[in-house]
Amino acid sequence: MLTDFFKPYVDQYQPYKGKRWCYEDGCIYRGLTLLAQATGDQTWMDLMIERISRQVEEGGTALTGYNPSDYNIDNILPGRSAFTAHAVTGDAKYLEACHLLMRQLRTHPRTKSGVFWHKLRYPWQIWLDGLYMGQPFQIEYGQKTGDTALVDDSLTQLDTALTQLFAPDTGLYHHAIDEAKMQPWCNPETGASHAHWSRSLGWLVMALVDVAELVGPEKFAPLRARSVKLLQDIMSYRGEEGLWLQVLDRPDLEGNYVETSASAMFVYAFYRAKDLGLFDGDVADLMPALEAYAMQPDETGALHMVEMCEVAGLGWFEGRFRDGSADYYLSENRVADDAKGVGPMMKAYAASLLHAQNTGR
Repeated sequence: MLTDFFKPYVDQYQPYKGKRWCYEDGCIYRGLTLLAQATGDQTWMDLMIERISRQVEEGGTALTGYNPSDYNIDNILPGRSAFTAHAVTGDAKYLEACHLLMRQLRTHPRTKSGVFWHKLRYPWQIWLDGLYMGQPFQIEYGQKTGDTALVDDSLTQLDTALTQLFAPDTGLYHHAIDEAKMQPWCNPETGASHAHWSRSLGWLVMALVDVAELVGPEKFAPLRARSVKLLQDIMSYRGEEGLWLQVLDRPDLEGNYVETSASAMFVYAFYRAKDLGLFDGDVADLMPALEAYAMQPDETGALHMVEMCEVAGLGWFEGRFRDGSADYYLSENRVADDAKGVGPMMKAYAASLLHAQNTGR
């Protein structure tokens, strides 16, 4: 069972960035939360709260290594788990942490079209990743505090971002767009990046199903048709292994490979979409295919989640220019057991259990 992998993984897990508050840890926290909800086993929730508690300092007015003036949208993601920790423990420090993160969003720079910049050092840029990192949290914050304007703002940002990032030639969505059209990686006429990186689309579909669940069908209606079509299109790119490639739409590309972190994100999204009425296809074999390919034993018999892209982005990073081409995405390191894959794997497994419960299977 996958739980036999998750438990030792979490027991041995070290904070991803040396205890600094970060989205990678947030992926694990979110996965543990959904495992607790799907299994009814409080152990998963206890593990999540134990770990997030170490990063929430000074009664919630400080988070380890967090600087709001970085205006990094990635740092917002763990806030969703802070909401959960507050609901479970009643400890006000977690709610204070959410207030701190919301103070960042209230002054976070926006593009000319009104969408959060991805980071302060990425001016005028919208990235698909950021839609998952920031918008579900702002919606949840608005709902919990009664500030409905925040919910409406997030829905408007998502609508605008989808319009900006749509790729008419493929029907998919670009990884990012630079509204200033200044970045060397972008199309100088449209501002859009080039290749379709699967994990960026994974962040997007996870954002869409989470938002659909948070706001309900009436408020989600303006985003529904595009979400349904995107899910259908992504399913059409599913390969013979039952999973998806690193460069989603290029099975012809030499060296393209099945990428497991994005595949886990897609599997999670399809199970949730099925239960939310956003996808009408068959999902029964998704989790078995993911587990069979992604989980491989080492020489001791211990399982590892393999074949995931360690990191990918756009622009300069650690002395290297990332040009957003298909070849670039294939050049990034492949690793095992990274939080960006294991967290979504937890979510995918939890979503498959919830789907089975909802359908009586």
